[in-house]
Formats: sequence, structure tokens, C-alpha cells
Amino acid sequence: MTRQQRYQYILEYFREKEPVVTTELQFSNAFQLLCATLLSAQCTDKRINQITPELFRHYPTAKEMAKAEPEDVFEFIRSVSYPNAKSRHLVEMSRMIVDEFAGEVPSAMEDLIKLPGVGRKTANVLQAVWFGRAAMAVDTHVYRVSRRLGLVPQTANTPLKVEYELMKNIPEADIPSAHHWLLLHGRYICQSSRPKCEVCPFDEICPKLLENSKL
Repeated sequence: MTRQQRYQYILEYFREKEPVVTTELQFSNAFQLLCATLLSAQCTDKRINQITPELFRHYPTAKEMAKAEPEDVFEFIRSVSYPNAKSRHLVEMSRMIVDEFAGEVPSAMEDLIKLPGVGRKTANVLQAVWFGRAAMAVDTHVYRVSRRLGLVPQTANTPLKVEYELMKNIPEADIPSAHHWLLLHGRYICQSSRPKCEVCPFDEICPKLLENSKL
């Protein structure tokens, strides 16, 4: 099976089985999605969804959070990974949004990645989920699944290289959904240490490139 045939097979499956898909993070506006995505680094969405309702009740927008101090925010996010750094980033990010973007989350990639704590993956999530653009966020799940299923060559050994390969091969209309298809497949089936090959719909076509598939 060629790589293009592999893409076609996998995309056709997801289009049929999961035509409507989005992030599992809970949010009410662009700022909250940005905060939740930043917090989700090295942490589960389940944990983030447990702590963000109270966080967002106190700080629903960048304007409110910009007035806080990192130690104030820390009290709401102490159970997530790296809470000290993340609380500092959230406050600094909020202040920059207020000072430089009139309190509105910017839509341009070059502006998003200027925000403290916001990398390319987080910016791409905002681009795809909130702004509806063809952007591919590559987290550990997308990276792992793309390599294991042979969607990218083994030379695509960084998240950026994987992003470029996926963007090159996935039709533009599918890209926003494809991020979630691959992410959720990695989260629930093609897991890091114990992939559930026995229930995987792609087991028969999977080259099982497990070696070096993780970050």
C-alpha cells in the first residue's frame, strides 16, 4: 500500500465514522480555549476540565486575568503539571492580550506565538478550533500515530516536520478535523506504551512502526 492509499483509507474511515469532531476541552470563548490548551501541555484534558470551570468563573476573559498575580492563578491550577510556570504564563499572556491586542485573542500565527507560554501547537489549536482555519496542531498523540501508521516518513522526526507532511497530504477541508481524528485515535487506541491493536480499525494496514514513534 502506498502512502497516498494509506491516507485515503484512513481519512475515508474517519469521514464516515466521525464526521463531526472537535476538542474535548471545555471553553466558552477564544481566551478560555487558549488557557485550556496552554494548561493541557503534559496533562490530561480530563484534569483540565476539572479545574477550569472555577478558574474561568473568576477569570472569564483576559481583562480579568490580567489584573491577577501568578500566585492568585496558581491556587486554581495547582493540580496540573508545572503549575508555577503555567500560572505565570497565563497572567503574562493575559496582560499582553490586553496591552497589545485590545483584550482580544489575536488570530494570526505570528501574533499568537508571541504570547508567553504559547507555542506552535497551541497556536494551531486556536487557528483550527476557534478560527476555523486549516491548521494542524501536532501534539504527542498526533506525532505518534502519524509515524506508527506510516503517514509520514521516518525522517519526519520532529513535530514541525510531521506537521508539514500532514499538511501536504491531507485535503485542506479535512485538516481541522484530522488533528482531532489522529489525536483521539492516539489517546484511546494507539496509546504510547500499550497500543490496542486488537480493536484498531487500521490494524490490517498498519505497518506497526513502533520504534522511535514517540517524542
